[in-house]
Amino acid sequence: MADLDLWRVICPKKKLNLLFLATLICICILFNQAFVASISPDDTETQPPTVVIAFLVRNKAHTLPWFLGLIEKLDYPKNRISLWIRSDHNIDNSTAILEEWLTAVKHEYHSVDFNINYKHKGYADERSPNDWSKKRFKNVIKLRQQALEDARNKWADYIFMVDADVIIENNKTLQLLMDQNKTIVGPMFNASVIGYYSNFWGGMDKKGYYVRTKDYLQMVDWEIRGCFRVPMVHSALLIDLRRSVTQYLAYSPSPPKYKGPYDDIIIFAHSVKAAAISMFILNTKYFGKVMVPLDWQYSLREEIDQFAYVRLETMVEGPPLYRSKHVYVPPIPQSKLGFDEIYMVNLLRRPERRERMRNTLYDLGIDSKFFDAIDGKKLNDTYLDSLGIDMLPGFADPYHGRALTMGEIGCFLSHYTIWEEMVAKNYEKILIFEDDVRFEPFFDRKLAKLMKEVEELVPNWDLIYLGRKRLDRDSEVMVKGSSTLIWPSYSYWTLSYILSRRGADKLLSHKPLHRMVPVDEYLPILFNKHPTEEWKIQFKPRNLVGLSAEPLLLYPTHYTGEPNYFSDTEESSVIETEDYDTDTEESIVGNTERFNPSRNMDLLSKDEL
Repeated sequence: MADLDLWRVICPKKKLNLLFLATLICICILFNQAFVASISPDDTETQPPTVVIAFLVRNKAHTLPWFLGLIEKLDYPKNRISLWIRSDHNIDNSTAILEEWLTAVKHEYHSVDFNINYKHKGYADERSPNDWSKKRFKNVIKLRQQALEDARNKWADYIFMVDADVIIENNKTLQLLMDQNKTIVGPMFNASVIGYYSNFWGGMDKKGYYVRTKDYLQMVDWEIRGCFRVPMVHSALLIDLRRSVTQYLAYSPSPPKYKGPYDDIIIFAHSVKAAAISMFILNTKYFGKVMVPLDWQYSLREEIDQFAYVRLETMVEGPPLYRSKHVYVPPIPQSKLGFDEIYMVNLLRRPERRERMRNTLYDLGIDSKFFDAIDGKKLNDTYLDSLGIDMLPGFADPYHGRALTMGEIGCFLSHYTIWEEMVAKNYEKILIFEDDVRFEPFFDRKLAKLMKEVEELVPNWDLIYLGRKRLDRDSEVMVKGSSTLIWPSYSYWTLSYILSRRGADKLLSHKPLHRMVPVDEYLPILFNKHPTEEWKIQFKPRNLVGLSAEPLLLYPTHYTGEPNYFSDTEESSVIETEDYDTDTEESIVGNTERFNPSRNMDLLSKDEL
């Protein structure tokens, strides 16, 4: 009985304890759910894959400031990137540039594996720095294999093998390649000079040599776009090391029964084939440029000039190529190239053209004088009357059948003023550029060769076109004994020309302001190659000794119908033939084009390339 009474006393407390315990458990469960909910999104996120960017450097001081700058700008977390760099056999200051750059940026990357071999300055068996000798191939094959093995040992997800003269202008390149979900894929790079060279092969023969295919041309021209299976990708390729098959890929040793060339890229391509997988090339976006390899006959100086051309071409459609701020680049020496003066004609209200030409001429080492062109928009009848300007009787534009535009008058006056200045300052020879030109590779040395030939073969020359629109190519003949000069026929444009003092005197002597035609009509009239007889007979004597570079040394930045094309002289108001009462709404000097030119007239065809 006593035990029962005791239980009755304790029982209420037990119920209370059980209720408290249940409440406590519920609170803990709710708190745990809230905590898990608060952290679960982070638990599902993953970090980007790790990448080893591997590149070899030899005699690339001329490309490294830009190559390294574009590596910096890749839109990929630097703490997920490891750099693997080897440099040897240099005769330039490539290693100093690498050391300078790595000192500034190495802390930003996950790791840096950098090794320089200072021992050798070139290979014992090479004929020039551009010679791919047997010893050079042996060393490159060894280093590429070492990069592959080191990336595997780091447990890297990817390795991006890239040459130090590839220009990666698309900063999303790594992510775009990864998105293809391929074992081996490379971005398609455009040729650094005109032609159809790229960093992949469309076909390969049984011995492992290059074969041109129709699909290759279509891919390079972007007639077809996508991610394509190809037998060879070189210069820039991403390998997914997470895939087990990649353990069988190698640069050395060669695949079993391999009897092809002793060449790193070909050996690796056969290794890929032996593993029963494929390489792919991606051309859905513009990625950048690849240098055309020069063989042993070419010097390092010519390789440097080729890369300078790449920088010039970049500025045709956009800003200058990005350069690393962590690398010192010495100033480029500037020269008049043997001329008394070099003029660059530009309208003040075209500052974007002025800036591009300023950068372009600087990169070419050309010390020029910027000449403020006479703006057709600012011309009026009072000013024209004060100069005694009158249009040539019977003139009508050959294409439009109209009178002179105010832009054409401004263009003529700009050139005319330069001719007058040449005489006043007693210059013997000058060079004139308009502001809408693009230069051929190796411009300075081609120009030097031309000037040497003209002084030897045509010492009485007056004017030499460097760029023009050829309208009757079949009637033109080369200057006897020359490989750079041709006797021009009727031509358009005044993109660029060289003028002698004697030529300036002849151009001024006809007092052309009183019977004006467009300046690019006036020149062929004076060297007696204009097809319109009633215009020619109004100018005597027509004894200007006119020549032209062949092939031409520069071209327009844009042609009619292309994006970003405009003509400041064409798209301007026309003067009234009686009293010049004119609306000067759209008058500017610039490209003096009037016909719709075909680019193929001045560029080689695919077959010729």
